[in-house]
Amino acid sequence: MVNIIKPHGADELNPLFVSDDAARARLAKESSSLPSVVVSSAAAGNAVMLGGGYFTPLTGYMDKANAMSVANTMETTDGLFWPTPVLNLLQETPPAKVGDTIALQDPNVAGNPVIAIQKIEAIEEYTDAEIDLIAQKVFGTTDSAHPGVAEFLAQGKVSVSGSIQVLNYSYFEVDFPGTFQTAVEIRKHIEKMGWKRIVAFQTRNPMHRAHEELCTLAMDRLDADGLVIHMLLGKLKAGDIPANVREAAISTMVEHYFPKNTVLISGYGFDMLYAGPREALLHALFRQNMGATHFIIGRDHAGVGDYYEPFEAQEIFDQIPAGALEIELFKADHTAYSKKLNKVVMMREAPDHNKDDFVLLSGTAVREMLGKGIAPPAEFSRPEVAKILMDHYKNET
Repeated sequence: MVNIIKPHGADELNPLFVSDDAARARLAKESSSLPSVVVSSAAAGNAVMLGGGYFTPLTGYMDKANAMSVANTMETTDGLFWPTPVLNLLQETPPAKVGDTIALQDPNVAGNPVIAIQKIEAIEEYTDAEIDLIAQKVFGTTDSAHPGVAEFLAQGKVSVSGSIQVLNYSYFEVDFPGTFQTAVEIRKHIEKMGWKRIVAFQTRNPMHRAHEELCTLAMDRLDADGLVIHMLLGKLKAGDIPANVREAAISTMVEHYFPKNTVLISGYGFDMLYAGPREALLHALFRQNMGATHFIIGRDHAGVGDYYEPFEAQEIFDQIPAGALEIELFKADHTAYSKKLNKVVMMREAPDHNKDDFVLLSGTAVREMLGKGIAPPAEFSRPEVAKILMDHYKNET
């Protein structure tokens, strides 16, 4: 038996999905007679993460005291390290009272089926000042032009907290069969493969050559025997490449350029927060829960626009209490192909280079090239990957 890293704050994972088929069917039937609310996409994503064990050891949605504590101190009221509030916010008070059980309907699936059953432990309203404080602490800004802030402000100010039982994984299992996996399933894969040192790589984009080489570099330096490329499968901002296209591009890259049986391509059902440093901590926490021992964090991790400094998401790990997380960081710089060395390097490790010594292309320039059916240079993007992306942009026009 492989000795896998412990989950966060627990000896074992605490998946809230009702795994017993009969019990789940019974709850689903009973839910039709319960008071119900259509929750936000963010709350549905939280349910999926709670269901799959990614948010171990939480048992449901946080109440106001815990949410404000997490926003202010990154700890729950009982001292558990947690970087972002996990909430069920509504626009209006639900048709139920404290002590009742309520059905939570999924906003992202046609017909709004019930995604989870919640025992209401508190119904509380946030003031505008409290909502602004959470936004400022979590996102570093209250600017509604920030996509994560805009999404948060749109959810509402009525908090319904309490434990949940999850009945399904929303659209993720159906839309991404074979890619969407729970933390439970990833741990089982790690055990089956016998991996001991596992590197996790977060992506919401297709992987270009620099990303590929960064993963290879991290595995080599950490003497890792497994890599989990962990794709976000939930909602992104406008203009980002859809998950199915990213999945195809990444699968092709792994097939051609990584040794067999060293990589697991997986995905998780959550919407992007774009919360920079705080989200980087959350990303590391739930990668520990899925069994990774190391996590790559590069330049502007989980960032958007100019809201965060390039390495703020790395620096925040030096500010949290020792032992808050067991997973270790692999701190990466911007990676690019060196014309001098004929290989991809981390730019900080090439002090004798200037900007012209690297193959550097902006995201905008790459999208324009792909949209015109022009493959980026082989030093920037593998040709097999570029073809998939060119086909996507061609179909978009």
